[in-house]
Amino acid sequence: MNENTQFFAESNAKDGANPSAAAEASPKLSQAIVSQWPNGEFGVRAIASETLSPTDEAAAKNDCRPGFRESSPSKARTFSVGVLVPHMNDHYATQVLAGAEEYLIEEGCFCLTANHCHKRNLIEEYPPQLMDRGIDGLFLIDTPLQHGLNLPVVAVANHRSVAGVTNVVLDQRRGAALVLEHLHELGHRKIAFMRGGSHSSDADDRWECLMAVAREFDLEVPPGLTEQVRMRVSTPDIGYGPAVELIERGEEFTALICYNDLAAIGAIRALMNRGLHVPGDVSVVGFDDIQSAAFNNPALTTVHQPLERMGLTAAAILVERMRNDETFPETVMIEPTLVVRESTCPPNSRCTRGIWI
Repeated sequence: MNENTQFFAESNAKDGANPSAAAEASPKLSQAIVSQWPNGEFGVRAIASETLSPTDEAAAKNDCRPGFRESSPSKARTFSVGVLVPHMNDHYATQVLAGAEEYLIEEGCFCLTANHCHKRNLIEEYPPQLMDRGIDGLFLIDTPLQHGLNLPVVAVANHRSVAGVTNVVLDQRRGAALVLEHLHELGHRKIAFMRGGSHSSDADDRWECLMAVAREFDLEVPPGLTEQVRMRVSTPDIGYGPAVELIERGEEFTALICYNDLAAIGAIRALMNRGLHVPGDVSVVGFDDIQSAAFNNPALTTVHQPLERMGLTAAAILVERMRNDETFPETVMIEPTLVVRESTCPPNSRCTRGIWI
């Protein structure tokens, strides 16, 4: 049995493959081609298909599918990254990923992405499943991890102190201050609040910060002027229903602070459907500054999270931890800004704005 035959036979032995059949199918292929084919190395993919066909036939016949580390015993790392998001169409998650993925690709990482739909059982089950597939690190977006894992983990918007996890988070207190300072300066005193759902990692922290800053302004927040997001979707529907309930309650308010931009867009539609003008009758503020916020009608005043930069920052930390996990930051705080557009103005007046604070 020659060197090539011996190598191919050993790589299939663990899966119960027939080593002699594999060897007979590929006697003229080099060790490099045979050993790299199952992992799809870029250089091997570029070889003409007729050259690879004997390997294809041998691997298919003998179910040659070695694991990441089994097929490359000389490589300590696979540089595969597991990514967990709530929904693939989530505006927040897609902007974070836009910053993270480009960096990860440039660093030679391969991403395995899964969405958990805020289901706790999937949040628990997916990390070990991804680890079984040979990932070297885990990237979480709005995913409340309950416990540490035996690999580097970086989370965007986690807000939990978990052993071994680096949290990249927005300064929610600063964001709350920017919103309430803006509305207070405009003259608003009767302000309604829309709280995020319990499924979202940012919800509790953002709410507590808003209430703390409201107390600093001696702003009364009666129960009748608060409503909560209940739906677990990434569409404006999350804000439409709560806004309708606020309107039907009959309490007067001149401004509405929404949990995020999608909720704000839904709330604006609910207000308009009831014959109210935004911002003439009610000013509306969002949070996140998703890409569509500037193109809404009216263009949305919102707290700007540098989502792509947050994603890039988190990705850079994860790659560094994958290379050397000896020391790592527990929390990285990102500063927000306020974007003032067309959806806010002084009470009982009309205005159009388009400035940055």
